[in-house]
Amino acid sequence: MIMKRLIATLALIPCLVSAAVEEGFTPLTNGKDLTGWKKVGGNGEYKMEGGEIVGTGRKVNANTFLISEKTYANYDFRFEMKFDTLKGNSGMMFRALQKESKDGNGRVYGYQCEHDNGKGRSWTAGLYDEARRGWLFPDKKDKAQCAAFTKQGGDVFKWEGWNEIRILCEGNHVQIFLNGEKRVDFTDKDAKDATAEGFFGMQVHSGGATDVRWRNLRIKELP
Repeated sequence: MIMKRLIATLALIPCLVSAAVEEGFTPLTNGKDLTGWKKVGGNGEYKMEGGEIVGTGRKVNANTFLISEKTYANYDFRFEMKFDTLKGNSGMMFRALQKESKDGNGRVYGYQCEHDNGKGRSWTAGLYDEARRGWLFPDKKDKAQCAAFTKQGGDVFKWEGWNEIRILCEGNHVQIFLNGEKRVDFTDKDAKDATAEGFFGMQVHSGGATDVRWRNLRIKELP
């Protein structure tokens, strides 16, 4: 009897730790459907499946995004992602914006947390400026920085499992973590393009094929 009680108590410890870590966070999906989100861009597809958002595409004619209807400024944003197949390319937009258009399908642009399924580069959780400045970190001109970033990515990224990503935005300071390891620590000093607020957006990249999924999207807004 004592042993059974001990086992039951130990089983609760992960739940208690998780509850403490997640205090103050709000989920960004209802786990049932895509309420609060909308698809823009190309012909990639999104669906909710067992509480997970699945992004797929074959012969995708343009970058396709599932974007949040709400916008956010300063926050601690966390989620998990994985590739079902090592095809295509993906990412998570944050503080993103959309160009105006009559049909509401204007080009999405701004900060993106890269999801890289290429083992040769391994730049998942790198910082890309979609449809604007390109790579912010690592700096493609800095070969040593790029090599170190690839080495870390290859060591940290789980190619066949779920990956925990954390994006911390405070003012013009952006930090990105992959499975607990800091990948990006970037201060955007560009007065023209530094973005203070915007929406989130999951990406199915244009091209032949993409198979990616996300779950446990949650946010803790900061002052």
